[in-house]
Amino acid sequence: MTKPHLHRPLRADARRNRERLLAAARTVFAADGANASLQGVAREAGVGIGTLYRHFPAREMLYTAVYEQEVDHLVTMAGSLAEAHEPVAALREWLQALVALVATKTGMISALAISAETKSAVSRATSERLITTLGGLLDRCVAHRSLRDALAPRELLHAVVGMCLIQDVPDWQVRVATMIDVLIDGLRSSPRD
Repeated sequence: MTKPHLHRPLRADARRNRERLLAAARTVFAADGANASLQGVAREAGVGIGTLYRHFPAREMLYTAVYEQEVDHLVTMAGSLAEAHEPVAALREWLQALVALVATKTGMISALAISAETKSAVSRATSERLITTLGGLLDRCVAHRSLRDALAPRELLHAVVGMCLIQDVPDWQVRVATMIDVLIDGLRSSPRD
């Protein structure tokens, strides 16, 4: 008996359904947080629950796919920002996008362990991608002599995610934006550096 090819490319309609499910999941997770239902995701995507389960047989698989897609976006975004903005502005805008990722993923935090290093291969791999990307933005700021080389990318990532996770008020993203500004101002190079 032959085994089906596990990595066969998706048909166009299946690919569209998958993309709709991922977009719907981002919307539902952002709105409903920990109370997000898979039925709600399927309804938002305009597909049946069976279609959702064909693409994502387990809730964690959907969480992981959404998270990985968001991380891909942040990695790509860093390159675009570096080309279009001065170094500190690029770093600041990227950190704000990171805050938006954490806000969208609030309901998925425990499943993805975004707030802490874990033994999960997905969590480690995506965390390392974010750290590497953030490192490139920080290195650019240091090379431009805009910021001191005083904080490792891993420390900055943990600081920003930590600031997000301790918030418990509706306007927390605005508060975190202010704290990011204070953090970046604290890293600024003095004129004699």
